[in-house]
Amino acid sequence: MQLAIEERLVSEASSTFIPSGADWKTPEELAGIVAQFVASDGWMDRVRLRTEQRWYERLYHGPDCDIWVISWLPGQSTGFHDHGESAGAFVLASGTLEEHRVGERTRVIRPGETRAFGSDYAHDVRNVSNAPAISIHAYSPPLDEMNEYELDGTRLVPREHASERAETLDQERHVQTRKPANRAGALSIEQVLSAARARLRRLSPDEAHEAAANTEAVLVDIRPEGQRAIEGSIPGALVVERNVLEWRFDPASDSRLPVATDHDLQVIVFCSEGYTSSLAGAALQDLGLWRATDIVGGFHAWRAAGLPVVPPSNAS
Repeated sequence: MQLAIEERLVSEASSTFIPSGADWKTPEELAGIVAQFVASDGWMDRVRLRTEQRWYERLYHGPDCDIWVISWLPGQSTGFHDHGESAGAFVLASGTLEEHRVGERTRVIRPGETRAFGSDYAHDVRNVSNAPAISIHAYSPPLDEMNEYELDGTRLVPREHASERAETLDQERHVQTRKPANRAGALSIEQVLSAARARLRRLSPDEAHEAAANTEAVLVDIRPEGQRAIEGSIPGALVVERNVLEWRFDPASDSRLPVATDHDLQVIVFCSEGYTSSLAGAALQDLGLWRATDIVGGFHAWRAAGLPVVPPSNAS
């Protein structure tokens, strides 16, 4: 009975401010719709929180647009994606979110703020705060496609059927656990790397530099001593070689570093070219350090970007 009442309230609220007709809505019209919808009654009781992934539900589906509500726990994110042929808009009802766009500065979104965009729009939205967030989204035409991307330096590379791929990888891991002798179920290193990067919101060298300079983010150099001597280093970065990384940053470890006091610490790992660091970042997330990530391209990309470096110790 209560669910039926909530559905009726949502339907009535939707019909109040969504113009009739099957013409696609402009981003500006969608922004007006979500702004009015978030102030209406009847939808808040539908919200749920899910620890394993973002929770979402479509509250309204009409011929020209649909409306969704999404909840975000700390650390949950979309990854880079677009919305197919749909224009969209969203408004934050509570909490704080960040929007990331390639080549643009990070945008912090606070309650009441609205973002609107056309169909040719890709972004990554995430909750990097310590509190849950709730947002209302509208799309026109109604959302039926989303394409996912991976950040490769300064460009987005399509990730084909990423959700299906992640599910397949989970199934393969399950098979491998049940039948360790069955080598057909083993994952290649490329599959392991792809799965690790799908969990990370990787940073460009410029983004990592800004985070280290303006926040409490910690840059961590996991290269072995021989590589540091040949390549140089980043001033101010902590040197923690890969074989002891987890012990140094697990807040429950007797061998932890003084900086590793809780799981909210943002650890930005880098290696030479950004491969081992992705696996290391995922390993830190497994320990509960949900903000752990790595630098795209590693130390080589940092140096190529003209950011500060300490020359190699064997430089002539």
